[in-house]
Amino acid sequence: MSSLNLDDFTDLIERPDGGVRRDAEARRERQVVPPGSLGRLDDLGEWLAAAQGSVPVRPVVRPRVVLFAGDHGIAALGVSARAAGSAAELVRDVLEGGRPVSVLARRLDVPVRIVDMALDCEPDAFPEDVVRHRVRRGSGRIDIEDALTTEEAEAAFLAGVAVADEEADSGTDLVVLGDVSVGGTTVAGVLVAALCGTDASVVTGRGGEAIDDLAWMRKCAAIRDALRRARPVLGDQVQLLATVGGADLAAMTGFLLQCAVRKLPVVLDGVVAAACALVGQRIAFRAPDWWLAGQSSGEPGQAKALDRMALEPLLDQGVTVGEGAGALLALPLVQAAAALAAELPEKPQEPEKPEETQEAGQAGEGEPGRG
Repeated sequence: MSSLNLDDFTDLIERPDGGVRRDAEARRERQVVPPGSLGRLDDLGEWLAAAQGSVPVRPVVRPRVVLFAGDHGIAALGVSARAAGSAAELVRDVLEGGRPVSVLARRLDVPVRIVDMALDCEPDAFPEDVVRHRVRRGSGRIDIEDALTTEEAEAAFLAGVAVADEEADSGTDLVVLGDVSVGGTTVAGVLVAALCGTDASVVTGRGGEAIDDLAWMRKCAAIRDALRRARPVLGDQVQLLATVGGADLAAMTGFLLQCAVRKLPVVLDGVVAAACALVGQRIAFRAPDWWLAGQSSGEPGQAKALDRMALEPLLDQGVTVGEGAGALLALPLVQAAAALAAELPEKPQEPEKPEETQEAGQAGEGEPGRG
């Protein structure tokens, strides 16, 4: 059993300010463009106002991409298009600017932060700011063994909480959350299937770099076997992350919950982020009110998780590459919603009609004079 008191999150997480949202809606009704004519941008602007506690909404000026990285032992079964233990190569490519998220981040002028939680490489392979929260080297093969010890899961969860505090304290006003992993979508599928009570085949997708049919069948079997190990620990979310999760997913879950505590909005990327959000919802039911689904990746597990949390993706471009790239594409949409909500002028007020005075004047003519 975990020693963490997760009930604290239920007590600490409040919903975005409903009164501010009503004020934002009222302001929207007074603007020159009719309400509803901007589609979901209206809802986005009002959601941001409630999250910020501000009318008019403030612009999103300090966004950041935060990526949690790790290798998963389940990748040894050939469930990924990439070789097991090769997530470090992806991390290096992101840092050197050669991945889709790197290109988009440069274009949008958004800093990218990578947090190594369980890469299968030596700790000195990356700078200190990348590796200082690392819990272990790789996570266990969840079809036959636990991903982490309970102590490691707690440490990873608390590391995610610490990263959220660091971001909030540094002035970050919106986070794009993603992962850099090998085997991560398989682990995410297990969590989603366990929490939604579905079979492995319902949540098994093709992963970030589409696998062939044989690899898909191996992945489905791996999720099925891991599900048997997940179901007995569903009542303890930290133990669930230790049994069939991983250090990166445990950290992402803690990160998401603490962002909700700190009232820091988060845009979720793919199925890994969605699975962690689903675990977070189990811990604190109000937490998803602080999150947006950036994009639909086409992964069935992501669709299942988002449906359970009533989160509708902002974009549907079928971006499966991970690394926060799909969600980062949604950032300009969020910024546009904030700008429209704040900068569209209000309709000029119609002058009040003068009171009818004719009858009063006629009545005055009939009054007797003074003499």
